[in-house]
Amino acid sequence: MVKEREESIFKIFPEQIRTILAGAALNFEDLQEIRLRVGKPLICVSGERELFLSAQGGACRGPEDYFLVSRELLLETVSYVSHYSIYAFDEELKQGYITIPGGHRVGVAGKIVMEEGKIRGMKYISFLNIRLSHEKKGCADRVFPYLLEEGGFCHTLIISPPKCGKTTLLRDIIRQASDGNPLMAGQNVGVVDERSEIGGSYQGIPQNDLGIRTDVLDCCPKSEGMMMLIRSMAPDIVAVDEIGDYRDSQAIEAVFHCGCRLLATVHGSSVEDVRRKPLLQRLIRQHFFQRYVVLDRERGAGHIREIFDGRGTRIYGDT
Repeated sequence: MVKEREESIFKIFPEQIRTILAGAALNFEDLQEIRLRVGKPLICVSGERELFLSAQGGACRGPEDYFLVSRELLLETVSYVSHYSIYAFDEELKQGYITIPGGHRVGVAGKIVMEEGKIRGMKYISFLNIRLSHEKKGCADRVFPYLLEEGGFCHTLIISPPKCGKTTLLRDIIRQASDGNPLMAGQNVGVVDERSEIGGSYQGIPQNDLGIRTDVLDCCPKSEGMMMLIRSMAPDIVAVDEIGDYRDSQAIEAVFHCGCRLLATVHGSSVEDVRRKPLLQRLIRQHFFQRYVVLDRERGAGHIREIFDGRGTRIYGDT
């Protein structure tokens, strides 16, 4: 699997950058990002650590050793990513990224083209951020028993600061709920994947394993997608990542009232932190959610700090 991940990443780069990455002997299990900026150093991000690469592929001793990315190399990378047809990805470019096989996401920045106040495209692409998609099957084993009540799945909100593994955990909960496990029979799960981060879909097919009973709306706004799934796919559970505006909260209420279970994530550091967010205040006050899972990086990404029930009683926490 790691070898396949390496190959899917390597083939989007020109030969010179492939050679540098191969010489760096990177651990692709931990590698999170590869950043290219015109005239700037080639940087890899693994955990909390940045690695500046030299032309030989090793770590740099200082700025004098930095391998600087040329515009030609960056544009050649864009050509490989887009299969030499960047215009075929206009809709994705409006969102600022392109999803490639393997579920990896290539963030793109440059000059934005506006028309009638709306983003119409991008040109002079000068910055790329290749974000690697990681699956950690089984990472939800520890938390899953706490998400059930009388055999049924609870309305669950995962609370996490950035880069603490919330999407990875969300993905494995979806997979287990869809496939079924010793605790629960498999459920129909509907996923609204607004930024292609959960399923990492390529040409509409999720590259990440989301289970055998999962249906995905890719690149669809959460507020609209939740209702589309309810009307069209009859899910038992609706899953979304990073709820964030009032339209999301209205759609969430509709999910509750339709009898579906909701599995969602939100940025935050605690239940109290999330309680102060205006869009969630009423939902929390009225106990819409039955479980709150709080993550942090105390013991690495994905560490489950606490789990609370809908009344705010802690039902799990490291001592």
